[in-house]
Amino acid sequence: MLSISKMLSGQQESGDSLRYTGGRPPGPVVVWNATRACNLRCRHCYASATADTDTGELTTGEAKRFIDGLAAARVPVLLFSGGEPLLRPDFLELASYARSRGIRAVVSTNGTLITRDSAWRLKQAGVSYVGISLDGMREVNDRMRGITGAFDAALEGIRNCMAVGQRVGLRFTITRDNYRDIEAIFDLVEREGIARVCFYHLVWTGRGATLRDRDLDPAEKRRVLDQIIARTEDFCRRGLGKEVLTVDNHADAAYIYLKLSKTDPEKAARVYTWLRRSGGNRSGIAIGAVDWQGNVYPDQFTRGHVLGNVREKDFAQIWRNGAHPLLTALRNRRSFLKGRCAACRWLDICNGNFRARAEAAYGDFWAPDPGCYLTDEEIRPS
Repeated sequence: MLSISKMLSGQQESGDSLRYTGGRPPGPVVVWNATRACNLRCRHCYASATADTDTGELTTGEAKRFIDGLAAARVPVLLFSGGEPLLRPDFLELASYARSRGIRAVVSTNGTLITRDSAWRLKQAGVSYVGISLDGMREVNDRMRGITGAFDAALEGIRNCMAVGQRVGLRFTITRDNYRDIEAIFDLVEREGIARVCFYHLVWTGRGATLRDRDLDPAEKRRVLDQIIARTEDFCRRGLGKEVLTVDNHADAAYIYLKLSKTDPEKAARVYTWLRRSGGNRSGIAIGAVDWQGNVYPDQFTRGHVLGNVREKDFAQIWRNGAHPLLTALRNRRSFLKGRCAACRWLDICNGNFRARAEAAYGDFWAPDPGCYLTDEEIRPS
């Protein structure tokens, strides 16, 4: 995640301790796709969620042993995802258990199931943050999510969280089908008093692979980033204290640094220090993922490379296994990167960007990330 608002304003934000401390983290943030079941049919779902529960999903007992392994690996945050994680009957029990083991529990949800009562129960279980997806305004969102009424239900879920004091934010995956709604989403964030909004670049995995031709081209990506920057600057200027982030494309880091270096070199130098500490893409380093069957991956999008299974070994053993060739390579990836990524001058703040997108495009895990929209001149070593 890349905090646009922090780079522009310098404000203290909730993720600073994880993103900007520098050095190797004690353990990775882990995304757990706790169930494959979902009540929506999103066109861009990276997990290819289904209406029904997968028969091989971890039981409550297995999930608790998995969480014990996360504690042993000093994992700071467990992000419950899906499918729709709130469809797991034991979700609140497991979130509370994670908290009891010293792990911060956060949730990525479509928000349509969050009533006022369930929002209160999320808060009581110790969930520290709820990220609710809205991929456009009413018509666009419902078309992308495959269910009429999804927008209204998700917005009500956001309102219910805010009403009980449960920290909540909005998530938006950018495609050619919805980027024209970004202005309206910023207006919604201000109007509803939503404290945080994350804009996700599309990753071509799961059902998202079918939307490859609906990803933005480089010129469109630059215009969208300019738009996000302008609206964030306006929020900061008016002291609204909103957190605005982009996710899954570290070309954004270099792009914003280059813009700042032209207008405020002193601020640009400070931002570059933060970006170097963050280290760019950290799949297999500071983020990992586990699916509903217990398979471990370098991140939630890299589903073609299983590192192990938590039914056979605890997470700490799998994650610290120096013999696994992919983990070893990801943690020393510069010698493996090819093409534009290998020659790029921004490796300190990008780290080769998203390998899953490169593999989806070229069938080569180490090929250049096609999501990079920087020009050859902008990446050429000075």
